Amino acid sequence: MILRLAMQSLMARALTVGMTVLAIALSVALFLGVEKIRTSARASFADTISGTDLIVGARSGSVQLLLYSVFRIGNATNNVTWESYRDIAARPEVDWIVPISLGDSHRQFRVMGTTPAFFEHYKFRGGRSLEISSGHGLDDLYDTVIGADVAATLGYSVGDPIVVSHGLASFTAHDDQPFRVAGIVAKTGTPVDRTVIVSLEAIEAIHVDWQSGAKSGQTTPVEVIRSMELEPTAITAALVGVQSRLQIFGLQRWINEYPEEPLLAVLPGVALQELWQIVGVAETALIGVSAMVVVTALVGMMAMIFSSLNERRREMAIWRAMGARPSTILGLLVIEAMLMAAVGSVLGLALLYLGLAIGQPWVDAAFGIWLPIDPPTVRELWVLAIVIGAAALASLLPAIRAYRLSLADGMMVRI
Repeated sequence: MILRLAMQSLMARALTVGMTVLAIALSVALFLGVEKIRTSARASFADTISGTDLIVGARSGSVQLLLYSVFRIGNATNNVTWESYRDIAARPEVDWIVPISLGDSHRQFRVMGTTPAFFEHYKFRGGRSLEISSGHGLDDLYDTVIGADVAATLGYSVGDPIVVSHGLASFTAHDDQPFRVAGIVAKTGTPVDRTVIVSLEAIEAIHVDWQSGAKSGQTTPVEVIRSMELEPTAITAALVGVQSRLQIFGLQRWINEYPEEPLLAVLPGVALQELWQIVGVAETALIGVSAMVVVTALVGMMAMIFSSLNERRREMAIWRAMGARPSTILGLLVIEAMLMAAVGSVLGLALLYLGLAIGQPWVDAAFGIWLPIDPPTVRELWVLAIVIGAAALASLLPAIRAYRLSLADGMMVRI
């Protein structure tokens, strides 16, 4: 009976109720959308590199090693000698190893020297491999494969020339040995998108005439350089995969205790969690802001109920005169609020999935964040239940006021 009365009362005030329901729906959609983006961003962050068991570099900190080797942020404290790299590669636990050499740049994008094995073993987003959307890999000494952001920002296409600069903020360019764009990597949402990839031999080639970080007076012809044995003397870091997961910690301990030079081996997953604890403060702020939007919508609903009390005093008085208990009137207003919150929550959930269906491909292509369209999680259902419960609590104040309105006051409202 009281539920039917509540529904009829809401339908009689369809315009104001509809605006309130829409406000609740938009706030719920915003809150759940922020939560979805937060969890998806965290998953994408954790999936920046997957399938790699260890990252090896000069001894520093685990986060610092992760930053410069995976995210291309900052610089290494020291290099790893080629002899040490070969010793690690020769360990029986090692299934594969990919060297990385950093230090040069191209128009503010980092240049990374590596081997073709990088394209085979670098995985992201739960095991996805790199795909070259156009062109091919590193077939020639002066071939380069660029990330999607590099190509989009600089307007490069396959066959365009590239001149690498020495260092990160240097005005000295290796213009005597230009590269050619051989391929463009499909968008990944990882630091690979902002990387210019060349071969390790190419890194050695462009530094043939350099000594102690400066260019010498002589210039070696390209034909001569091509005929040289371009084996590196040092690398920046290495990505390592082991034969068995049971061997990870043993190999890590052996590398960390390597007697020839101070090295550090870190587990990517552990380092990523440490890094997320540093940069993940923003997610708390996002949740707080979206929660305040929901609170604002509920306060608006409470204000709407308050403003309607004067108009409904005669209605309340008639119900009291017909024998309705004060608790019935209180319950009527609470049920109305819960109905509005319930409809708004369901509508907000529908708006969320509509937004996901429309925006999922664009967000993935633009930011590399995959927004899965999954059934509502237990956490999301709890959010909806909390919104409905909060609406019931928010309606108590106007409901108690209606409860206390006197019968005589209600009957004598002036028209």
